[in-house]
Amino acid sequence: MALDHKAKLALTFLGTHLLYGLAAGATFGIGALAVDLGHLRTLALDSAHPVLVLVLLFFGLFITFGSVGMAVGVMSLARDDEADRD
Repeated sequence: MALDHKAKLALTFLGTHLLYGLAAGATFGIGALAVDLGHLRTLALDSAHPVLVLVLLFFGLFITFGSVGMAVGVMSLARDDEADRD
């Protein structure tokens, strides 16, 4: 089933904002680990399964920041529509 032009544009729009959110989540996660925010890096690396801890941390950050990135994109559409009316 082929997508029409509007569906492709919508998916591209959402995908772009998802990537912005994923980049923000990765930046926040790396920054939090780099400065050892709340001793998070120490706790993660001293655990019995540090890879699992870090995967779960970044999974949660990606879900959260990716969703926020897409929501910001969708919410910005209303502002663009209001500007077109004037």
